[in-house]
Amino acid sequence: MSNTVGKLSFSNKVILAPMVRVGTLPMRLLALDYGADIVYCEELIDLKMIQCERVVNDVLETVDFIGPDERVMFRTCSKEKDRVVFQMGTADPKRALAVAQLVENDVAAVDVNMGCPKEYSTKGGMGSALLSDPDKIEAILTTLVRGISKPVTCKIRILPTIKETVNLVKRIEKTGVSAIAVHGRMKEERPRHPVHCDYIQAVAESVSIPVIANGGSVDHVKTHDNIEMFREATGASSVMLARAAMWNPSIFRSQGAVSVDEAMEEYIKYAVCYDNNTFNTKYCLCQMLKDRVESPMGKRLHAAQTSAEICEVFGMTDFYKKAQADLEARKSYLQANSSSLSDQPTLDGDVITMAVKFERREYPPQITPKMYLLEWSRKEKLEQPVYETEQRAQDRAFQSTVTVANKKYRSTLWEKSKKFAEQAAAIVCLRTLGVPEGRIGEENSGLVNKRKREERKQGISEDSGITDSTNRKRRITEPSQKDEQETNDKMMVVNGSCGQTVP
Repeated sequence: MSNTVGKLSFSNKVILAPMVRVGTLPMRLLALDYGADIVYCEELIDLKMIQCERVVNDVLETVDFIGPDERVMFRTCSKEKDRVVFQMGTADPKRALAVAQLVENDVAAVDVNMGCPKEYSTKGGMGSALLSDPDKIEAILTTLVRGISKPVTCKIRILPTIKETVNLVKRIEKTGVSAIAVHGRMKEERPRHPVHCDYIQAVAESVSIPVIANGGSVDHVKTHDNIEMFREATGASSVMLARAAMWNPSIFRSQGAVSVDEAMEEYIKYAVCYDNNTFNTKYCLCQMLKDRVESPMGKRLHAAQTSAEICEVFGMTDFYKKAQADLEARKSYLQANSSSLSDQPTLDGDVITMAVKFERREYPPQITPKMYLLEWSRKEKLEQPVYETEQRAQDRAFQSTVTVANKKYRSTLWEKSKKFAEQAAAIVCLRTLGVPEGRIGEENSGLVNKRKREERKQGISEDSGITDSTNRKRRITEPSQKDEQETNDKMMVVNGSCGQTVP
């Protein structure tokens, strides 16, 4: 795009490379603390990301992209917002654009992986498989450049000859990308093979956009001072580091690297504070340990199954306890100070709306708002509630409207599943009517328990009899009682003991 004011610049930068299982939020934040100018997230596949729901996590103060299986696919925060590049694996322009539009307001740029030689990437026509299909490369990048407001970049590997590589890069430049990262190895080569600096230099001389040199962690970059030497050897505008940063992210520190042990402790602090997946944390720490992974400490780390146990291995139990206390304090504060405005019903046409979400953990097992609404309707001798559910195409989120006594109720917030959307609609109705909804700690009307006893004798389900009219292209069945018991608990950690900075 022609207007680059305020957009991320890729000139004269030192960058954390995208690394699968390594480039999650803790590593990205630590790299920024140590001096990285830009950080790339790990490659995330378009087919998985397109199913995600964007969720603002007020406790962690993050933005989370949650998959249908409740897994956090991508987590980011304001600290990195202007410097994080979202890298996707894709082989389809339309899917690529849908994912880019989903994340563009939370990242500084979007990158397409065109260099990964691993089978999980190439088997879907992604990664380095794209290098043999320049027409598809052009279609993907052109679609992204035209479709989003943030800079678009790509990362490639070199082709068998300098001429082929330069021709491809020139074609890529014409799509309007803001920069191109070049890993100086062919797709068949591995880290043991030397990086081809002459290829990167030829690319840098042939285009006007910034070229980012990558692949020098073993042969060229062992200390911070080596970064500039690698830049000069390749003639590139910027340098991107992968394994050298994975082994010790303080390589970005201009004053010189700190010890690996110190870097690991700072990494753990971010991992705890941002509720990083325990096994992802273990993986990254094992990469930093390198040959010490079989040491007594390494074996204890391998045995750890929780963040608390990881902290115990590194003598950080006090920090962990303080972080958990901060978590609980933050959650209590948010609950006590939540805006009352969101609890006020608003009329949207002929539908009464409120901004509420269904949180399964707030209700006892086998108790749901839908059950309470059904029981209240029976008590009042009204027709059973009717639910109409629609699914949004761009992110597959759901929104449901329930009709009770000829009045319609709906939550303004979209949910990750049909059953959650229906529960949210039931909550809106119950709260508007001032009827108990079954939450833990709420005064029990006794109606549901009575009905449960009666239905247990008859061998029928609590939610049977609720009319389900789904307004979507594909049919979705009524959730089972087992599905109703699924929980959405997530450990969340926030500021407080998590406010440490790295020298």
